[in-house]
Amino acid sequence: MEWRDEGILLSVRRYGESAAIAEVFTPGHGRHVGVVRGGGSRRIAPVLQPGAQLDITWKARLEEHMGAFTVEPVRSRAAVIMGDRMALAGLNAVTALLSFCLPEREVHGPLYLRTERLLDLLEHGEVWPLAYLQWELALLEEMGFGLDLTRCAVTGATEGLIYVSPRTGRAVSQAGAGEWADRLLPLPDCLAGRGDAPDAEIAQALRVTGHFLSEHLAPELGRKPLPEARARYVDLFVRRLSAG
Repeated sequence: MEWRDEGILLSVRRYGESAAIAEVFTPGHGRHVGVVRGGGSRRIAPVLQPGAQLDITWKARLEEHMGAFTVEPVRSRAAVIMGDRMALAGLNAVTALLSFCLPEREVHGPLYLRTERLLDLLEHGEVWPLAYLQWELALLEEMGFGLDLTRCAVTGATEGLIYVSPRTGRAVSQAGAGEWADRLLPLPDCLAGRGDAPDAEIAQALRVTGHFLSEHLAPELGRKPLPEARARYVDLFVRRLSAG
């Protein structure tokens, strides 16, 4: 069995004395794991940095086997995140969430393309937070937990949408909220794709997507907690916002 694809390295860990087990996300073969012979060597280890874009060949005797990867660098993102705490935290959040959410070997082509575009924006800190928020929305959609923010779940109105139902993920208008308003999540304009996206709104929106990741998606995956890398990125973003 053999295939070749390009992919993003999600994680790597030592395996034995000189090998490594790499986890990659590819457009044609989804999240895939394989052994990299010599992955701990001075020649290959620098290539195996999370977020790196790799040319990957996978071989195994049988399809169900873990198999072995041969990897060649396409481009590294290490230089972009070096010395940039926000970029490093953002990269770690993306790779950790993909490892957490994606079933192994299940193809998610559109999500892969969005992920590649997002990581290519790492050096553009001014647009990254909004791009990351939009990526989390796409991740929820891809996993079957997309939010419907186009019309009120109660009245059907398309105007005055200021809340999100924490149970259904549907928008709710002020008129439709009634006495339930204090139990609903806020709907910032940037979450609905309206208007500008100030950092304070993005932080508020990330709390909303975080609710659906932790309270809806995570339980479907066995009630595992969300990766801490996601919380670290959001906390760092909020602290930077508070610092002015």
